[in-house]
Amino acid sequence: MGEPHDFTPLHRIETLIPASDLQARVRELGAQISRDFAGQEVLLVGVLKGAFMFLADLARAIDNLVVVDFLGVSSYGSSTTTTGVVRITRDLTWPITDRNVIVVEDIIDTGLTMNYLLEYLGTRHPRALKVCTLLHKPARTRVQTSIDYTGFTIDDHFVIGYGLDYDGRYRNLPFVGVCTEIPE
Repeated sequence: MGEPHDFTPLHRIETLIPASDLQARVRELGAQISRDFAGQEVLLVGVLKGAFMFLADLARAIDNLVVVDFLGVSSYGSSTTTTGVVRITRDLTWPITDRNVIVVEDIIDTGLTMNYLLEYLGTRHPRALKVCTLLHKPARTRVQTSIDYTGFTIDDHFVIGYGLDYDGRYRNLPFVGVCTEIPE
């Protein structure tokens, strides 16, 4: 891990994935999606709130016609671990029937949220339903889920930055960091 960053006395943060690596990988994912859906429109569905930065950069890296929508989902609250209960807090505004849909997520760990979303969205009959995640944390997997595009596979760390948060904070960091001291 990289150089530590001190933002408050309670949170010590070490860089796990530098901003330059994030941007390079997002460009690669955008190019892959552009090839996979050559000449076709794609609807990117960002899972709020964590995916908003990744989705914005990814949308700019895709050469196809792109439509963006968002789903609000809650499974963490202010905790650092999932409750296992998934709740839709904001539904889509665009119809997805017969469209190429790519669900854009910040991190997939247990797989519970993504499996729920794939079942939920699948009932709306999209032409294609794919998953793109910035981070995959397989050590926490409780149910297998299909991931079509993965930015980085990481170890079992509590990560923040580039849209990921701790209790609403640190989303604005340009890198992905590990919070090495989490208050009780």
